[in-house]
Amino acid sequence: MAAPTTTVLEVRSLLKRFRGPSGASTTVVDVPAFSLAAGEQVAIRGASGSGKTTFLNLIAGISTPDAGVVEIAGHDLTALRPSQRDRVRARHVGYVFQTFNLLQGYTALENVLAGMMFGRGTDEPFARDLLCRVGLADRLHHQPKALSVGQQQRVAVARALAGRPDLVLADEPTGNLDARRASEAMAMIRTLCRAQDAALLVVSHSPAILRRFDTVLDFAQLNRAAREVAA
Repeated sequence: MAAPTTTVLEVRSLLKRFRGPSGASTTVVDVPAFSLAAGEQVAIRGASGSGKTTFLNLIAGISTPDAGVVEIAGHDLTALRPSQRDRVRARHVGYVFQTFNLLQGYTALENVLAGMMFGRGTDEPFARDLLCRVGLADRLHHQPKALSVGQQQRVAVARALAGRPDLVLADEPTGNLDARRASEAMAMIRTLCRAQDAALLVVSHSPAILRRFDTVLDFAQLNRAAREVAA
């Protein structure tokens, strides 16, 4: 008998509005339901400005919804204080940003160790191993300014996976790379997530990247606000 599937992410009735300069309120995210199981890998495509990044930020607890529930590894982020949300995110979520967000005055190794500090604790041997696995064995002590864009992206991936998260979010993670390096980087992200049985949710505009996934969702299918804009 197969082992029961563990739900890592569950979203219910998620709603986020923004108020414009005129005072009018615009609904950006209106997602009735969404979930991911441990080890599941899903890609989302959608028009620019449709709310995909906001959706990821709501899942990560970086932004707070106006209504709804986001549960990660059994923790309801919407019921927690900001400091509690930060702890849950640090322990259970890895985030690969399009702009990498590396600490410029720190080495590659120090960037990865910094990403571990607020989660399960620093583990230098594991941090070194991750950087070696992403092809940076000879760049451990280089600062971002001494790394190529592709190498910086690999540091960002290693940092996101260093805390052994249950869920990895990736927002256009290959947007700054050429086609070959983008393909290599996406393969690397997926391989590392499989090795840790982490769920993976990727937002991408790239057809080449989207073709790598068995499950690709149109954001307008998830987000009623995006459907209304498209209509």
